[in-house]
This record gives sequence, structure tokens and C-alpha cells, in this order.
Amino acid sequence: MGTTRIQLCGAVHAVIADVPVHDRLSGPQGRLLFAFLTLARARPTGRAEFVHALWPEEQPDAAEAGLSALLSKLRRAIGPDRLEGRGTVQLRLPADAWVDVEAAADALHRAESAVARKSWTEAWGPARVVQHIAQRPFLAGDEAPWIEAEQARMGELHLRSLELVSETCLAIGGTELDTAERSARTLVARAPFRESGSRYLMRVLAERENPAEALRIYEALRGRLREELGAAPSESTQALYRELLART
Repeated sequence: MGTTRIQLCGAVHAVIADVPVHDRLSGPQGRLLFAFLTLARARPTGRAEFVHALWPEEQPDAAEAGLSALLSKLRRAIGPDRLEGRGTVQLRLPADAWVDVEAAADALHRAESAVARKSWTEAWGPARVVQHIAQRPFLAGDEAPWIEAEQARMGELHLRSLELVSETCLAIGGTELDTAERSARTLVARAPFRESGSRYLMRVLAERENPAEALRIYEALRGRLREELGAAPSESTQALYRELLART
């Protein structure tokens, strides 16, 4: 049946049954329609939902006609057998189709399961898969409620992948400490009030026998929380601080 791979994070790229179709999509609207259908491919979608997805703020006078034209062009681009239905439409892909946003969610589940079992080498691969996919923006430059919701979901997956990679690489140790440090620093930069990033970074620095720098990371976190939120670090973060303080 050939390979089917669809990438929605970063540049939209689609190969269906070995046939590249992304260059056949009809402009920005055709790309959005294809992305929306891909996200919703588990269920039939009504025309009113398509119209709202494509024109969320102000619908053109001929929205229905415009939608019909876009659907017709999409059928020609990907093959008429891939779009099922008329009143409601559903994208049909081969059973072994790979879609990046789906692959990221599946890999996150596998990584979290492996981490829960402390199977660090098993967790490493899927955690890095999530990180690789989710660090790219979903439909960057496009705006609609469904796009923003998916961007938020992928953003959270990326942060969670950074936590998993940090924890996994810390547990593996050795040369993987470099990956743990990079992931922890990225997590701190992207989510400065998410204490896990600072904790992982403190642990990495302690493993590198640099507890003084780890304590500096704690003080920076404490200052951010106090100045921006009027809050203090959580008990788990304070406990790590006390543990590292005892080493100096």
C-alpha cells in the first residue's frame, strides 16, 4: 500500500501511499482544510464545522460554495477515495498511516509508562521522539480556535517531553548528562515558573559536582516566583535545595 506520513508541526508535509500531496493542496485554505481533516479523521465532520474552522471570525458570503470548491480540489489532490461522504466528510488513511501529532501523543504515553517502571533505556527513545516533533510549531502563522488549542496541546507535550528526557538522561548518567542539562535549560527558558526544569538542572549540576551553581539556580527560581507571583518554591524544590546545601 505504500508509505503514508503526514507532518503538521513545522512545514506541512504529506505523503499518502508513497505519493507526495502537500504541493497539490490548494493554497493556505486547502492546507488548513487538510490539517483539520487529519486531526478529526477519527470521526465524520459536518459542513458547518468546516466553515467555522476555515473562517472562524467572519464567514464570506459564499462560504458554502467556497467550502465545496476546496473539498473538490482536495479530493483531486489526495484521491477521491480518501474523502468519504458529502454532507459529512471523513478523511480515510491507510491503517499504518503515521501522523506526527498522533505519534507524539503515543510516544509520550510509552515514555511515561517506561519512566514509571524506571526502565530508563526504554523511555529514552520515545521521549526524544516527542521532543523532536513537539518542538516544531503547529501551523505557525495561522489563527483559529482549533489551531490555538492544538498549539497549546503540543506545547504542553513539548514541556512534558523535556521533563521526561531530563529525568531519563539523569538516571542513565554518563554522557547523557549533557542531554539532561540541555533539556533542563530549555525547560527553564520556555517555562520559567515550572519548577521541574529548575529541579532537573539543579540535579544535573550536582551530578557534575557543582552544587554551588545548583544553589544559584534555586535562588534564581525563588526570586522569579517571589517577584512575579508572590509565591515560594514548592516543598519538593525546597527539599532538594536543603539536600544540596548540606553538600557545600
